[in-house]
Amino acid sequence: MDKTNSAKVYFVGAGPGDPDLITVKGLKTLQKADVIIYTDSLVSAALTESAKPTAEVFKSSGMVLEDMVELMVNSVKAGKLVVRLHTGDPSIFGAIHEQIVLLKKQGVEFEVIPGVSSAFAAAAALGIELTIPELTQTVIFTRADGRTPVPKKEKLSSLAEHEATLAIYLSATLASKVTEELLLAGWAEDAPVAIVQKASFTDQKIVRCTVVTLEDALKKNDIKSQAIIFCGYALEPPQGNVSKLYDKSFSHGFRKAKK
Repeated sequence: MDKTNSAKVYFVGAGPGDPDLITVKGLKTLQKADVIIYTDSLVSAALTESAKPTAEVFKSSGMVLEDMVELMVNSVKAGKLVVRLHTGDPSIFGAIHEQIVLLKKQGVEFEVIPGVSSAFAAAAALGIELTIPELTQTVIFTRADGRTPVPKKEKLSSLAEHEATLAIYLSATLASKVTEELLLAGWAEDAPVAIVQKASFTDQKIVRCTVVTLEDALKKNDIKSQAIIFCGYALEPPQGNVSKLYDKSFSHGFRKAKK
């Protein structure tokens, strides 16, 4: 049942770049919105063209937190449906927590509608699976320690010791630090790395390199922002690693093993 008709705030994941990658629910909510606040530095403006003619559309790049929340609160109190349109999925580096805290203080109802993270669009662009049987079954979403510090227990060198697939956000200008931390964790110098800039946009860029050539690869390709850096052996897995799911000798609730 569609309940997106009430006056409240909807945090909607716009997806990674391609306007077609917004979810059906996200698009339907966007089309009903009276007020749209969108991350114009990252979200395709084409999505706002789906808004109804009477909708008010605001760009968030020139706003501070208090500006956005005041606009949302006043709009909801006026009986309007508000969409706060975030890039990717709002739950990953989306800065929605601070907005939600202030909305709760004002007694304003909200809902989060998930979206496609840029990491998943980047993996799709590379044509890879991030979890390979008997090689790695874990993906770590993180960032390098920069202007926004990370907790001491989440230093990249500590996380990298697992040798799981790393999806590193917001770190294109911190390549030397990424390399240093991976080597400190014991990674091989030639361990595979892939960079995807502007995943799913028409000007998407893909660069493959290694741990020690990461900084040089970013500089040569003039990549300074909007990039996901993948590190890990799932990028170049052995051919023999296959799952049990489709193995003919493996039984499960929907299929019996074949002899």
